[in-house]
Amino acid sequence: MSNAECRFGYRDSVFKHELRDKYLVDSVVYRLTKKPQFVTHYGSLSGEIEKLGGASLRTIRQAVINIRNSKLPDPKVMGNAGSFFKNPVVEQTVAERLKALHPDIVTYPASHGLVKIAAGWMIDRCGLKGYTNAAKTAGVHTQQALVLVNLGGATGNEIIAVAKHVQNAVYEKFGIQIEPEAIII
Repeated sequence: MSNAECRFGYRDSVFKHELRDKYLVDSVVYRLTKKPQFVTHYGSLSGEIEKLGGASLRTIRQAVINIRNSKLPDPKVMGNAGSFFKNPVVEQTVAERLKALHPDIVTYPASHGLVKIAAGWMIDRCGLKGYTNAAKTAGVHTQQALVLVNLGGATGNEIIAVAKHVQNAVYEKFGIQIEPEAIII
């Protein structure tokens, strides 16, 4: 299937909609250009690139590695589900209402007048960064609220229960349903 046929979007594709449960993607082929087009406006990336001497393939790669290493647990040390939740995209009016209630809310412009809200910010404001389940086997990472962690011996069901707890807390506080990035089978 071509890129266009896959309808790739922000953590989205045709495989999450009409082709869900019909295909399993087990390999991809990338077509790269010989002339790089740097996209460095995301989060703290541009600042990290400048610390490394300016934009080049090498410094952008290293900047991404540095940022990820500073925020995400090493899977060799702590089992984790990575960045688990998508940043929800809402209507401008919803974002403005939330901004009035929470002036420090983290938002990003999205296409067609929509606004992306940082799910990690909402999870953190629910007091869930560092949360653990009753069995102390699964929880939310202490440094990055988007990351669910296995603290030792957690089952898949325990990780999913933590995810549902987080989703419910965010919905209760902000009225926004956050979704997992991955399709859980």
